[in-house]
Amino acid sequence: MILPTGRMLGIAAALAGLGLLGIWVTGALDAMLLGDVALLALVLADGVLAPAVGSGPGAEVRPLRETPTAFSLGHPVDVGYSWRNRSRRTARLRIRELRPELLGGLQPPRRIVVRAGSGQRERLAVSPVRRGHEVQGSLTVDSVGPFGMGLRRRTVALPWEVRVYPALTALRRRAAIAQALRRRELGRQPLRRLGEGRLFESLRDFVPGDDPRHIDWKATARRRKVITRQFEAERRQQVLLAIDAGRLLTAEVAGTARMDYMVQAALELAFAAAQHDDNVGVMVFADGVKHFVAPQRGRRGLKQVLDVLAEVTPSLVEPDYPGAFRYLAARNRKRALTVVFTDVIDRFASEALVANLATLRPRHLPLAVTLRNPELDGLAAARPAAVAGAWRKAAAEELLRAREEALSHMRRAGVLVLDVPPERAAEAVVDKYLELKRRGRL
Repeated sequence: MILPTGRMLGIAAALAGLGLLGIWVTGALDAMLLGDVALLALVLADGVLAPAVGSGPGAEVRPLRETPTAFSLGHPVDVGYSWRNRSRRTARLRIRELRPELLGGLQPPRRIVVRAGSGQRERLAVSPVRRGHEVQGSLTVDSVGPFGMGLRRRTVALPWEVRVYPALTALRRRAAIAQALRRRELGRQPLRRLGEGRLFESLRDFVPGDDPRHIDWKATARRRKVITRQFEAERRQQVLLAIDAGRLLTAEVAGTARMDYMVQAALELAFAAAQHDDNVGVMVFADGVKHFVAPQRGRRGLKQVLDVLAEVTPSLVEPDYPGAFRYLAARNRKRALTVVFTDVIDRFASEALVANLATLRPRHLPLAVTLRNPELDGLAAARPAAVAGAWRKAAAEELLRAREEALSHMRRAGVLVLDVPPERAAEAVVDKYLELKRRGRL
């Protein structure tokens, strides 16, 4: 597409003013018409002579972009652009880039000059604005001709395949602490705990109270007395993150989505479990199961969990708790610490959640993570200065009482509950996991 430049429009406006003089000056109108014809000729010449930008075989200027494989929320990344001009004319380009919404969408225009037969490189800082995964992007490039009166506009498809992960700063800090602890423990004798695990440890004489299923009949026949197998409690447990992506997590706390707090807490818990050599998996559900990754060990399992957490978004639907927990029971039969990131309002609204969480016991160890509302807590604790404030305080106290009743009902059903302020969610859930590991609850 050939378009006029701002310079050409300015000259055309001046010629239009010259044409107004034709009312009083003979020949001014003719001069305006000649000038307009010359301007149009220059615009067409610029459109033809301007270097063609694109990615096809006839393109004279080709753009390339060096895109990183992943972004972390809140951390800018340098992205490299390279422009190669194979024509005999200098390319003067005006670039307007359309990025994925995760990276800010439509960008302000920028200019670049690429000499004939050479190349030019750019480095731009790109800051992601939210989590997610998108494939989108293009460049709208205006190539200005040598006379500066016209330009050739092309839209070049240059899509991004971008995945933005939650902030990983806290994870790196925890990794450094974990490595320091492992270095400090080098050389210590490993502690072996005997229990109901499946790792064979040794044989010993049978004593009353031992499980008859553990009798080793070959050893019993060989030694002519009853011998039983002794097992070592397994150190590698399963941790399953179940994230409720229904309507309860669509609200915000101080301008930040509640889901973002939950995702950050789930991510740090997954990283801590991987550091302790536990298997990590994730399930995301709303009115149906959206994602499921079975618990896996090591970096591969953590990477799959991270990919799912990068794309979690809540929706205004009622969660299907019975369907989600039936799916979970069918897919994961081995005992696991099942951490459910959700929220509650009152006992009656949360009846389905409590009933289905309780079905996980005794095979699994359920832990419900809920977020307190700091604004509601502040209203309930404030001393009102007017009648309207007293009504707000009473309403806040009533909401908190109904919520605490729901949490108490959950605890009585045998579910562990972690109800914390949003900013402490990640730290608190990791501390709870480490406490359960230390006490041997898994």
